[in-house]
Amino acid sequence: MDIRPSDRVNAIGSYAFADVDNIVADLIKQGIEPIDFGVGDPTLPTPELIRNACSRGLEKRKSSGYPSYIGEREYREKIAWWSKRRFGIDLDPETEVMSTIGSKEAIFNFPEAFINPGEYALALNPGYPAWSRGTYFAEGKTYFLNLLPENNFLPDLTSIPADVVRKSRILWINYPNNPTTAFPADSFYREVLDFCEAHNIIIASDESYTENYYDEKPLSILELKKEGVIVFQSLSKRSNMTCYRVGWAAGDRRIIDGFKKVKPNIDSGTATFIQDAAIAALDDETHVEELRADYRIKRDIMVDAFISIGSQKCEPKGTIYIWQRVPEGYTSADFSKKLLQKDVAVVTTPGSWLSREAHGVNPGEGFIRLALVPALEKVNEAARRIKKLTL
Repeated sequence: MDIRPSDRVNAIGSYAFADVDNIVADLIKQGIEPIDFGVGDPTLPTPELIRNACSRGLEKRKSSGYPSYIGEREYREKIAWWSKRRFGIDLDPETEVMSTIGSKEAIFNFPEAFINPGEYALALNPGYPAWSRGTYFAEGKTYFLNLLPENNFLPDLTSIPADVVRKSRILWINYPNNPTTAFPADSFYREVLDFCEAHNIIIASDESYTENYYDEKPLSILELKKEGVIVFQSLSKRSNMTCYRVGWAAGDRRIIDGFKKVKPNIDSGTATFIQDAAIAALDDETHVEELRADYRIKRDIMVDAFISIGSQKCEPKGTIYIWQRVPEGYTSADFSKKLLQKDVAVVTTPGSWLSREAHGVNPGEGFIRLALVPALEKVNEAARRIKKLTL
């Protein structure tokens, strides 16, 4: 039997983080213990109060059957309550909020609700692969908006060709930004709102990192406008719940309505006992503050390590990442390989892996990304090794 993947699967290539995993595996085979800053998966345990709520939920929900496609009313009400407290947003839990299986599932499947074959989504580059791959699987096209340092890692909306704008249905934004850590002023959001209203384009705002900041609190675009806007949130990074796969989408009820029609054809909703854990997570801010403090310490250690070897200071204001400019004379991949030599064995992600060439440039080239997820003692050890590095 001739088993052949579809043209669609062949076209997407490998997932960048899978390549990172392969490098880590090779180091381990050589008997080297790498310190892994590659994939943004927190290593600290999920807080005990959340784990306990999940355990109680298992017993409480032992005969609950299939979960709701859009989430339990109690969970949606808690999302609305938290959104009001955190951002001052008024959300109707019945019509403007829906549960998702983390943000990745929702982001990947969202274009199915609004993209017709040949229509465009506008997506940041570098950026989350699910934005463009979800569009591709919906038979749409992606127009990539390069994030460059000379533009403070913000997209230039005026550069989009008129014929692309006319065929565009969705604009993906993501701030605080992964991977560049950019943190824009309110004026950027107003520019985005004006542009999308003028061209009848849905704003899809991936806000997975709004709770990962160091000083200034990020805003949600829903604070400025709800019409024509949907936001995607996740508890993965806020509450170290990557394993739980729980989040939500919220915004314009017409957009939520359209997405609700997609969900029942794809999954059976978020497990109810995990929603119970998410409710407990949203009820508590203490653990979030503790995680921010931990990331701040690790950020400062690693920023200092790179400065000590003559690299540019790249201090993020938010996210769990550092977008480190590589030293002069190195490509992103070269510098990542330099950090993988046996006496350093620090795993990072080349910025060029996280972006694609668009409009004649790969905007991730010249940077590496570090996810500040190793334990503090590992971060200290990584910094010690890096400080001994000769460029």
